[in-house]
Amino acid sequence: MANPPHGGVLKDLYVRDEPLRAALQAEAETLPYVVLTERQLCDLELILNGGFSPLEGFHTQAEYASVVHTNRLPDGTLWTIPIYLDIDRATLDTLGVAAGSRLTLRDPRDDQPLAIITVSDLYTVDRSQEAELVYGADDVAHPAVHYLRHSTRDTLVGGPLQAVNAPQHYDYVAIRRSPAEVRALFKKLNWTRVVAFQTRNPMHRAHRELTVRAARMRHANVLIQPVVGLTKPGDIDHFTRVRVYQALMPKYPNGMAQLSLLPLAMRMGGPREAVWHAIIRKNFGATHFIVGRDHAGPGSNSQGADFYGPYEAQDLVLKYRDELDIEVVPFQMLTYLPDTDEYQPINEVAESVRTLNISGTELRRRLKSGAPIPEWFSYPEVVRILREANPPRDRQGFTVFLTGLHASGKEAIARALQVALNQEGGRSVSLLLGETIRQELSSELGYTKRERDINVARIGFVAAELTRSGAACIAAPIAPYDDARRQVKSLVAKAGGFYLVHVATPLEACIKNDRAGVYARAIAGDIKGFTGIDDVYEPPADADLVADMTKTAISQIVHEIILLLERDGYIGDR
Repeated sequence: MANPPHGGVLKDLYVRDEPLRAALQAEAETLPYVVLTERQLCDLELILNGGFSPLEGFHTQAEYASVVHTNRLPDGTLWTIPIYLDIDRATLDTLGVAAGSRLTLRDPRDDQPLAIITVSDLYTVDRSQEAELVYGADDVAHPAVHYLRHSTRDTLVGGPLQAVNAPQHYDYVAIRRSPAEVRALFKKLNWTRVVAFQTRNPMHRAHRELTVRAARMRHANVLIQPVVGLTKPGDIDHFTRVRVYQALMPKYPNGMAQLSLLPLAMRMGGPREAVWHAIIRKNFGATHFIVGRDHAGPGSNSQGADFYGPYEAQDLVLKYRDELDIEVVPFQMLTYLPDTDEYQPINEVAESVRTLNISGTELRRRLKSGAPIPEWFSYPEVVRILREANPPRDRQGFTVFLTGLHASGKEAIARALQVALNQEGGRSVSLLLGETIRQELSSELGYTKRERDINVARIGFVAAELTRSGAACIAAPIAPYDDARRQVKSLVAKAGGFYLVHVATPLEACIKNDRAGVYARAIAGDIKGFTGIDDVYEPPADADLVADMTKTAISQIVHEIILLLERDGYIGDR
């Protein structure tokens, strides 16, 4: 029999509100509305389907304060993470929202109405206090604190929800199951003891060994329930991870394990989050829950030390185990023993026994370089999927972004570099010259700072998409403002390599090179806001290469760019 839900009753609002659905759908179209953020969408889905039982809405001010200060809801029920709906006060004022208002919550992906909230209260909170009490430090190196400081809106809206529509998913639909569906699956399979395993990373042999060991020790089955909502910034995308999990499932003994996805927005909140995860797994019917080393830990703080101790999460879950009513399965890290070809908990291995391990950093290095990954560490099927998603550098895209004054020579360098990269081969090469982009993408824009920034942002968007597809992109706009260049770098770097080249040819030489006489017209006052004359050019302090056409030949500059690309493995031996 599945474990009873937290609080005793599964709060499935879809089932509760089904008789009213037609009326709610009609009402939702008449109400003021807000479009949810990605994190709010994840939270809403788990409130509506009962994954966050006993919650039936977003936290009111009293609920928020109680959770933050005591780890409990006002009625005393254990709950460790505040779940709130944050909205800009200006938006609320424009919509006329006040206590008692009803507000439609819409899906950011397709604008469908998902729920109606009846507003109980509007309130503000002390973000520093939330950071300290919930996450242990007011340090923006913590992903949740960074989100709190930079993404959370200024007013929180609390109140109960009514379900209108479930969010529509198009990926892995067969294994996206609500708590009620998972419980029905357990009943169909006659599973009465279930160990749940939470993960946000690809699984390898050690994870398979850990979960099998946990199941056998508890005479139970295994629910692999990876997070496919929001995880730690920089994590491998969920599409790749789910393909990995699907490849791993046949490695379990027949009938032992099932895979089901969880649309959770993680906070990386360490100990408090581990308790929260246990509550969620209890709502899905699990009787046991694995809490590993540094569970839901975000890594290092701004001083370089870990935010949480390695077993602090285990300690807090064990503290509340009687209230949780789900058996905690604490596990040490497993290590591989090559002499016996087995995995063992590291604390059970004698110092004299030879062990092997591959860290996450080393795994990423091997994926990037194409170095072999041994079968004792991971299965060939898993490695193949990870290599497809993380090709070596010589099959990844990159952007070379040349910036400098008009007639500085950056266009000539860009064309010469295009020839050199085409000669190198191995990927397509695209050239985005400033004047071409102005004509083809930004013809309606003028030359104010705002319009220049929009133009550079468009170049960055195109460059990022080309880079993501594995191409080489060479961009050569003036791009005079540092903040706009930094935004382009941030965008492109998420897709592949980014190299900033400052073509620092002096203004006097640029004027001399300007056969079209544009500088002369600007100096005469016929052109206003011209970069280098009566508008500023902000030289980049973070350029990967600085080149001056009065001192260095084009061929040498191109050679130096090629050396940068070879150094980082984007081109070279294949």
